[in-house]
Amino acid sequence: MTFSIVARSADGLVHGIAVASKFLAAGALVPAAEAEVGALASQAHANLAYRAQGLTMLRTGVPAADVVAGLIAADPGRDDRQLGVVGATGDGATWTGPRCHPWAGGQSGDGWAAQGNILAGPEVIDALRDTWLGRADLPFPQRLLAALVAGDRAGGDRRGRQSAALFVVQRHGGYAGTGDELVDLRVDDHRDPVGELGRLLDIHTLLFGKPDPATLLDLTGPVADEVAALLAAAGHPVGAAGLEEALDAWAGVENLEERIVPGRIDPVVLDHLRRTTAPATGG
Repeated sequence: MTFSIVARSADGLVHGIAVASKFLAAGALVPAAEAEVGALASQAHANLAYRAQGLTMLRTGVPAADVVAGLIAADPGRDDRQLGVVGATGDGATWTGPRCHPWAGGQSGDGWAAQGNILAGPEVIDALRDTWLGRADLPFPQRLLAALVAGDRAGGDRRGRQSAALFVVQRHGGYAGTGDELVDLRVDDHRDPVGELGRLLDIHTLLFGKPDPATLLDLTGPVADEVAALLAAAGHPVGAAGLEEALDAWAGVENLEERIVPGRIDPVVLDHLRRTTAPATGG
């Protein structure tokens, strides 16, 4: 009742899953991933034990195809299961049990696997594959989302839409480097879950994306003057502690602390500051 893609980055450091379904909160059931180990999706009549068992096997270096073979061999319900696995290296692997509701199937290649059941047709998997392979220019989470969008536009789950999720892991890629969950977003019940997932990813990128050192602006001269004026308009005037203290205080309120760089300002932060202090327009 679901379509998904599991994949890793070209350098093997990032793994993730994107999934959508006419099913409540598919993101709570389908994905599992561990940084620098691998990722998997368990769906159709999902066997949630696959997640921990599969990651354990991947952690010991078992190739994705052998993980799939081992999991289904030990499962008497395998004919109703669907599974996609990608490891730290090599090809991904996918399994579709013969009793999965049509259309059901999957494809895999170097570092990815795409699968789905109760789909509009095989064109959904083709769209996942083609978009994943064709959009290597995108950041990893956006590339996964683009593949999911393509699958959705190709017909997706033929029963309709309800939920979607994006789960991406990278060593120390989480908030403030204190965890490995680079992106963990879920849309549990929505008329356009894939579109809503895209909106959430945009917000996530704004708040938690890493500043590009090449674009940072020095907090001096006219830039400092503009930032001070904007902060005053936002209710955070520069006091005795100085401009950076006022900027830090405002960024904490706006949840932008991950983009703050001492002595400089991220243009993304400056643009957000400008937008939030712009005078309202309209009748």
